[in-house]
Amino acid sequence: MIRVNELSKTYGTGEAAVQALKGLSLNIEDGELTAIIGASGSGKSTLLHILGGLDTDVSGSVYYDDTEITALNDAALADFRLKNIGFVFQFFDLIPELTAAENITLPQMMMKKKRSIPDELAERLGIADRLKHYPDELSGGQRQRVAIARALINSPSVLLCDEPTGNLDKASGREVMKILKALNEQGTTVIIVTHDNELASQCNRVIEISDGVIV
Repeated sequence: MIRVNELSKTYGTGEAAVQALKGLSLNIEDGELTAIIGASGSGKSTLLHILGGLDTDVSGSVYYDDTEITALNDAALADFRLKNIGFVFQFFDLIPELTAAENITLPQMMMKKKRSIPDELAERLGIADRLKHYPDELSGGQRQRVAIARALINSPSVLLCDEPTGNLDKASGREVMKILKALNEQGTTVIIVTHDNELASQCNRVIEISDGVIV
């Protein structure tokens, strides 16, 4: 379970300070498919980045079971992320000089593991025939499938998705959401930040954030 306790985040100082999160608390159970929605600037992406340990300059605490990730040093936090959390972003964040296969196996390389892609993973995501292609040779939907494969390659228990369909056409977006729902049904905790109410309605739980608090 993920537990967030009295989480606050402020950007800037003095008169220019902006409080993105204001004492926010919530629990997310193992195996949930959760959407976090809200207008631009509401704090939803800030929350996701803190849940993923990408933003650490905060007050309050975030626990994954008994591990308080907000208390870990940089090295321990990086190790925790690599082993436990997968990330999927709106703009794919693939390295253009690497093939799809090389992009997918980057997390394995970082863990000094043998680089290999399970046939089942590639087949399930529909990219088995695209592994030798470079990102600019792939469609948007295919790039996002490669990004999802990269997020899953180390078998994380939690998948954090920031607008995963925001840069896709509707048909590709539906296919990506179908993949995320299937992963959740197989036991992965999936948290999706989105402004798309249609996408959010397919989740088991919807959390709305406005002005840094849950409404």
